[in-house]
Amino acid sequence: MAAALCITLSAGAAFAQQTAPTEVEPTAPATSAPTAPAAVATPTAQPAAQAAPADAPNAAAPAAEATQPRINALPQPGANVAPQPDQAAGEPTVAPAATAPATGQPAVSAPIDTTVGAPAGTDVPKSLLPHDLSPWGMFMAADWVVKGVMIGLAFASLITWTVWLAKSLEIAASKARLKKALRGILHARRLADASQALGERAGIGGVLVRAAVDEFEMSGHEFGHADASGIKERVESRLMRIQAQAGRRLSRGTGVLATIGSTAPFVGLFGTVWGIMNSFIGISESQTTNLAVVAPGIAEALLATAVGLIAAIPAVVIYNVFARSITGYRQGLADAAAGVQRLVSRDLDRQQQRAERVHPANEAVRGNGRVAPAVAV
Repeated sequence: MAAALCITLSAGAAFAQQTAPTEVEPTAPATSAPTAPAAVATPTAQPAAQAAPADAPNAAAPAAEATQPRINALPQPGANVAPQPDQAAGEPTVAPAATAPATGQPAVSAPIDTTVGAPAGTDVPKSLLPHDLSPWGMFMAADWVVKGVMIGLAFASLITWTVWLAKSLEIAASKARLKKALRGILHARRLADASQALGERAGIGGVLVRAAVDEFEMSGHEFGHADASGIKERVESRLMRIQAQAGRRLSRGTGVLATIGSTAPFVGLFGTVWGIMNSFIGISESQTTNLAVVAPGIAEALLATAVGLIAAIPAVVIYNVFARSITGYRQGLADAAAGVQRLVSRDLDRQQQRAERVHPANEAVRGNGRVAPAVAV
């Protein structure tokens, strides 16, 4: 009986030593599913000498003790099982139980969210966010005052380009006709030759020549009976008036360009100020300083200034180009008028010379007694 009891105690101690869990290094917790860790034995291995007394009271039921380690050794779902090397030959191989994370650490670590969210209380309603930030979309979303400003500036820009097209054609045609008339005046030797060369459709050059001829005829100058200096003054005065009238006619319409160029930036600035005021009002109503709400209103306001500059810059440039062109045209008119005055002066000199040749012959006839002078009684 004593021998049987010793054999039983020895077998129990050996079995307890074999079934003691081995020390397994803790592994990283599984992140596939947030499952609770399996109930396992303590990862620290206990010595065989301590395990034997613990199993001694249960020596009467060895079958139950043999099945308990197998149940504990089964892997639980979501737990990582580290394989162990094979035991010595002849000993039963028992899979170690799944290890659990250390006490105080979470079983499963949740993924870290790196997305930077908006601060609490700053959520912007979708109705306040702009849907189209193109120039046309900002124009349609602008206030009615800003819309009116931009429409007016667009109309001013249209006027600018219309004046540019019309005046460019007019100035080019006037310069071409003046150049042709100036060539005919400079090559003529008499006023009648110039009038014949230019004809009726010679433009402003023909007008200058015809005005000189009319003034010459209206003065009644014939063989020196009229004062030559008076005729020259009257012709010069008439030609100067024609030059001034031609210059004013060619400059007509350029004043609009000067007005647009000087006022369009300020009109656009008015639209900008109004739009920024509305943006601040929108900020106060929405009770948020989110840039997605503030920026569209400011962009709409600045669009008015941009349209004003688009209307003003071409107007100023075109006005300066026209001013230089009209100045050159007036210089050409002055050259043509000076040529006409020279022709008038030549004709007057010729007629005066003819008169001087005729008058001495008449005096000689009277001296010979062919024409009896009147005698006073």
